[in-house]
Amino acid sequence: MTNEELTVSTLRVNAVEAIEKAKSGHPGICLGAAPVMYTLFSRHLKHNPKNPNFFDRDRFVLSAGHGSALLYAVLQMFGYGLTKEDMMRFRQLSSKTPGHPEYGVTAGVEVSTGPLGQGIANAVGFALAERILAQKFNTPDCKLVDHYTYALCGDGCMMEGIESEAASFAGTQKLGKLVVLYDSNNITIEGSTDLAFTEDVGKRHEALGWQVIRVKNGEDLDAISAAITLAKAETDKPSLIIVDTTIGYGSPLAGTSACHGAPLGSDNVKALRKTLGYKAAAFEIPSAVADGIAELAPTFAKYESEWNKIVKSYKSKYPEQYEEFQTWRKGAVGFEELDCIYEKPQKDEATRTSSSRILNAVADKHGFIVGGSADLAPSNQVVLKNGGDVCADGFGRNIHFGIREHAMGAICNGMYLHGGLLPFCATFTVFSDYMKAAIRMSALMNIPVTYIFTHDSIGVGEDGPTHQPVDQLEMLRAIPGIKVFRPADAKETAAAYESAWTGKSPTAVVLSRQGLKQHDCTGVDALYGGYVVADSSKEIPDVILIASGSELTLALDAKKQLLKENIDARVVSMPCMELFDIQTAKYRESVLPCNVRARVAIEAGRSLCWYKYVGLDGEFCCMDVFGKSAPANVMFEVCGFNVENVVKLAKKTIRTCSKNEALFGTGGEDDK
Repeated sequence: MTNEELTVSTLRVNAVEAIEKAKSGHPGICLGAAPVMYTLFSRHLKHNPKNPNFFDRDRFVLSAGHGSALLYAVLQMFGYGLTKEDMMRFRQLSSKTPGHPEYGVTAGVEVSTGPLGQGIANAVGFALAERILAQKFNTPDCKLVDHYTYALCGDGCMMEGIESEAASFAGTQKLGKLVVLYDSNNITIEGSTDLAFTEDVGKRHEALGWQVIRVKNGEDLDAISAAITLAKAETDKPSLIIVDTTIGYGSPLAGTSACHGAPLGSDNVKALRKTLGYKAAAFEIPSAVADGIAELAPTFAKYESEWNKIVKSYKSKYPEQYEEFQTWRKGAVGFEELDCIYEKPQKDEATRTSSSRILNAVADKHGFIVGGSADLAPSNQVVLKNGGDVCADGFGRNIHFGIREHAMGAICNGMYLHGGLLPFCATFTVFSDYMKAAIRMSALMNIPVTYIFTHDSIGVGEDGPTHQPVDQLEMLRAIPGIKVFRPADAKETAAAYESAWTGKSPTAVVLSRQGLKQHDCTGVDALYGGYVVADSSKEIPDVILIASGSELTLALDAKKQLLKENIDARVVSMPCMELFDIQTAKYRESVLPCNVRARVAIEAGRSLCWYKYVGLDGEFCCMDVFGKSAPANVMFEVCGFNVENVVKLAKKTIRTCSKNEALFGTGGEDDK
């Protein structure tokens, strides 16, 4: 057995032993793809385990995230800080070796992966970010940004629709420094891929503009290495390397679905060790293997030292560009000199139009803001007017994602995680459904990608129920860790962007198609998520009207009508529930006092998320049915979004609360 063969066997056994100890995991890919991983990390990947985050490193994404035990075995072997004890705690609470790779938990893990196909789209984002930065900052004599992005995927990734979207985009963009290694073992959970997946993956990718390379023997390290070399030589096309492997290689379950998603079992592990001729204890790195990896350390260190030399030269020759590069890497957005974005427009204005003006004002001062739309940029109004187009031929900041919402979100996640860019993406609110998995992943990773969703309600009008979002706000708000901002006018839209770009979590900015009235009472207080925009003259308001977005105007108009009937209402704008909910109890009580149970929620979306603010005694002017095909003004009227209905609901909740107080008391000190 050669030393490289011993090294591959060590990866296989240590990964399988981790799964065995956890009594949970996916050994099949760990056994089949170990030669691919070893070849990449030892012969090609530009990395330095002693400093895993040096900027010009190659990026590696394990799109087949269920193979995490193999990645952890590689990271342990190559010196990324994982220990024997970490491997023994695979899939355990608070370990550095979680069930699927998680960003921010384990050194060497660039992105959280697990949902199949997401990782490939993330990798496209990494590769796109690399090229944008290279186009912006590289000079003929100093390649400040010059690295590859690699991803390892399996048959499951190739079946997911997001992979086709991302691959199509990558081919169109000619991302020549993207290399995807395809662990093709023809097995999924249900059995042979012939049951559900008979397409020619290589021909599909060739049609999408990729170079396709085939390695027939997944055990041949030299053939795998030659394929990677060939992929790196192609500068105008992304490369797909199809490596024929055997799932569960070396075990009695090899070639079957039985080894895909369950531990092998102790007897099969013993048989595997015997087949491989492997005798070292579990989780140990044999001395010969450790010595071989140690011999690579100077090469890894040289990768970083060579880049540091380039940085030194670049800083000396191009000091202004270098300072700008550092600014882009920090990615900090300052609003100190952007008071103009809070100015009140002189006439009615759709918040998508307000958004365009604000987006461009901020982006003009911060060149690292890049983004685009799923073929809806003119309608979403997200074109960066001084940005130029992102393409293979030159630097630009407007990304044409095409009608690929699912991939668009995941690509933006990868772009942010690469570093140096602050991405946004846009589509109609109703199509946020297509992006849910990617939005969820940005929230899970707690990264500030900004999602701009226009055409926010039944105000879409004539396009009808297929395009009128009534449930999407609820869907977005259900995702932990995201801020959902539905501003009522231009000033609240400015607050939405300030919150998005000074925070550390993803934000959905949900904007109107139709023109909205501009208010004097709105402003920076929207950063609290909810605030009083028009108060009652009474110490205790008769009723509280709570609204978001376009319905704030309706709430203010209803207040005027109620006052004519001697009912004094407080109006609260609630553009972002998530921000309001994290304010102090004192602040929340000052806006929504507990002793005012008469409340009406007003929003052209589902009522479910409003119960926490209006309680069982409150009323809703919301959309709990699908819309219809009709002009926007007709839709709002027939669906009850008018002053008459809000006044009726306000009176109803006042009566309900009065009746309940008579029956049960106020719940104050006298009732204890």
